[in-house]
Amino acid sequence: MPHRNEAAPPTPWSHNLAQPNIDPTAYIHLFSNVIGDVRVGANVLVAPGTSIRADEGSPFFIGAGTNIQDGVVIHGLEQGRVIGDDQQKYSVWIGKNASITHKALVHGPCYIGDDCFIGFRSTVFNARIGEGCIVMLHALIQDVEIAPGKYVPSGAVITNQQQADRLPDVLPDDMEFAHHVVGINESLRQGYLCAKKMSCITPIRNEMNINYTNGNGYSSSESGKLTPEVITHVKQLISQGYYVGTEHADTRHFKTGSWKTCSPIESSNSSEVVAALEACIEEHTAEYVRMFGIDPKAKRRISPIMIQRPDGKKVAQKSTTGSYNVPAPSGYQTSASISTGLTSDVADQVRSLVSQGLKIGTEYANERRFKTSSWQNGPTISATGASQVLAALEEFLAEHSGEYVRLIGVDAKAKRRVVETLIQQPNDSPVKLSASAPTAAGVSSKGSAINTGLSQEVVDQVRSLFNQGYRISLEHANQRRFKTSSWQTGAPISGTTPNQAMAELEAALAEYSGEYVRLIGIDPDAKRRIMETLIQQPNGNGKGSATVSSNGVSNGSQPVPVYSSVTATSTTQKLSQDIVEQVRSLISSGYKIGTEYADKRRFKTGSWKTDPQIDAKRDADVFPALEESLAQHEGEYVRLIGIDPQAKRRVLEMIIQQPNGKAK
Repeated sequence: MPHRNEAAPPTPWSHNLAQPNIDPTAYIHLFSNVIGDVRVGANVLVAPGTSIRADEGSPFFIGAGTNIQDGVVIHGLEQGRVIGDDQQKYSVWIGKNASITHKALVHGPCYIGDDCFIGFRSTVFNARIGEGCIVMLHALIQDVEIAPGKYVPSGAVITNQQQADRLPDVLPDDMEFAHHVVGINESLRQGYLCAKKMSCITPIRNEMNINYTNGNGYSSSESGKLTPEVITHVKQLISQGYYVGTEHADTRHFKTGSWKTCSPIESSNSSEVVAALEACIEEHTAEYVRMFGIDPKAKRRISPIMIQRPDGKKVAQKSTTGSYNVPAPSGYQTSASISTGLTSDVADQVRSLVSQGLKIGTEYANERRFKTSSWQNGPTISATGASQVLAALEEFLAEHSGEYVRLIGVDAKAKRRVVETLIQQPNDSPVKLSASAPTAAGVSSKGSAINTGLSQEVVDQVRSLFNQGYRISLEHANQRRFKTSSWQTGAPISGTTPNQAMAELEAALAEYSGEYVRLIGIDPDAKRRIMETLIQQPNGNGKGSATVSSNGVSNGSQPVPVYSSVTATSTTQKLSQDIVEQVRSLISSGYKIGTEYADKRRFKTGSWKTDPQIDAKRDADVFPALEESLAQHEGEYVRLIGIDPQAKRRVLEMIIQQPNGKAK
């Protein structure tokens, strides 16, 4: 038992010197502190550097199967209690199979239900979080009750009940991720306990010495067919209750994706599974072989990885650094029509990029990372010949079967990306491109910009911004993030001309197909935004204004026509036609209109002052009020505000006048 478990100190509010009550199956790292009346259930993992102090508020309860990760702090106020699932009073209650992740702060009075996930550096204080909730990173939850099964996005500040009631539901993928974290930490708990027992660790060491070390000092299986990474992957799958399956394909079938299933592996013993995998490899020498996990409950495959190639070389798993230059599989031809996983469009794009002296890089992401745009860097392909690059790309696609993969064109001299193209989806199907590859200038090799659907209004908007010395960027959000205004920053727009920027914008729209995308105008001198305009939404109809609405969303994506403009007009009180159309669109959508103003000093610090809200609902009444505001604040910045009265949030902020009196 770790020696850092201590009784609660005597204090004016407590003289009982309560000791922690820890189940024998729990693992408490000796570099953690557990003090006072802390009741730790079965199979709990408490990682190094945690502080669990029931020396003020008490008692604490930590349910079976929960993991408390590195740097977590759990404490409670003397006053205030919550009712646990056993109907008793606690300062802190954490249910079963919960994950309190790195450097989170849980401060009582606090209740966290079963199967909850609390993300890195998030804070929960004086709150009740229902069963199955997921709180992402750097969130603050205080003085509220969150219903079961709700999702709190990263960076959210939930401090009143109205905010808590508007939270979206957890998706199945989110819950699967939370369960995966619990499974990983359960394996760690077992491993830590095993490492402390000679009776447990000795057979493993003997097994490693006999089976996994060859004469050259490289770790491998007894027959040398499997890499240590594959063996580790097998053990991880089995520890989480998954079965292991295999498939094989000769070169011809591999090119068409026609895999054949090997004999089923029904064992849950890692040694037997490894032996069965090696038997499959031995039986199908000179073929591609891949393994995958099988979820018996969901009846689906997970985590497919390649474990053998026809040339007999070992397959490196999930490499993320260094160069990637491998010979083509035997029988490979340079014709794109027989590519193992690349369409003719991708092959043409690669040839175009290589012919221009550009480097080819790769990135990959599983479905969870893809949703948050958390791509992982793959290797940069060092080959200079198109056929060699295509072979290396196909090898990379096979290695990351079941994941998203995108191709990166890199201008080594300018040290920037010129194209990002999705070339594989999780079902291993190749992605067909809509146009040929951009050149280093952001224009296709056929002499025109990639046509992914930018409307003429967006094109004019971009040109107008550049003409006035502004720069642009973009943000994107899926439907759930859009509803909570949790926009994510998209790939940087590094182009220095309108054509370059539009090529990058089009590539981004294709990458974020099925999501909301908004264009951001940036004043580089003031280092602030001057405009936010929606240019794509998931509903596929391509109609509507630049305002943002979270209602009536369906699948698909389409650019949204832009009605706002940054083109300067004369110094009169009359509104430009662009602003007139923008206001009409807001009113027709049921939104309210408001204005804000700021002098140059306040503008630089973002300290806007609010005008009275315009209560009128008719165009004829709204426009005079807007013109009056422009006239009243002549010589100042004025911006138009669109307000959703139901969601009680802003849907648009757009500058319509600058200090020189010009309307925008």
